[in-house]
Amino acid sequence: MRLFAFLSVSAILVLLPGCAKVQALVAQVVASVQPAQNPQPAPPAPTPPPPPAKPVHKGKKAEPKPEPTEAEVFEYIRSKLITLSPDDGINDNVEVSLNPSGTVMTITQPNGRCDEFLSALNVNSISWDIFDPSDSHNSRPEMVRVTIPSVAGKAARACYDKKGKVDEEVPNNRVRLLFSYAKVQIISGFQDKMTKAVKELIIDAGGAPEKGLF
Repeated sequence: MRLFAFLSVSAILVLLPGCAKVQALVAQVVASVQPAQNPQPAPPAPTPPPPPAKPVHKGKKAEPKPEPTEAEVFEYIRSKLITLSPDDGINDNVEVSLNPSGTVMTITQPNGRCDEFLSALNVNSISWDIFDPSDSHNSRPEMVRVTIPSVAGKAARACYDKKGKVDEEVPNNRVRLLFSYAKVQIISGFQDKMTKAVKELIIDAGGAPEKGLF
């Protein structure tokens, strides 16, 4: 408001003749009271670059689990044949052993023993079934049988009675491993594990490897 009043008076004085000095003085005063122009804003400071990413240290890779040895595979099969054995006095697996060359597994039962020729067995034709060994005189608990045939032209086993005489009534073109059905039922994945172990033992003994025929 003061500036407006001053400018109004100044305008009147400028119009008066012979007031050159007054006009110059007015110009100086106006310049002094004009508000200073707003300075240009300073440019924004540059954004600092992001800190470098910290390297991610990955944990050490776990070393692959070593493959089991032939002795370890046999021990697995032996322990299961004994601990999961049928307990009917006839089909029990009393003892299981492996010869020094690793090619013959001997299973001893109450009525004799069978020598299983591992290198003659066919890993491509392993089968499982549930068998009831009861007869007309005795009732016995069910068993699980693992049947492994021999390669064509080879004997799968030789069986002997208690006196060591060859048992001609036992077929020699296949091997059978016997387990208690009730005991096997409580072990998760038992069939797959045992099948894998039997195949490995046969192949380690010199048997032909598994083939995808179909």
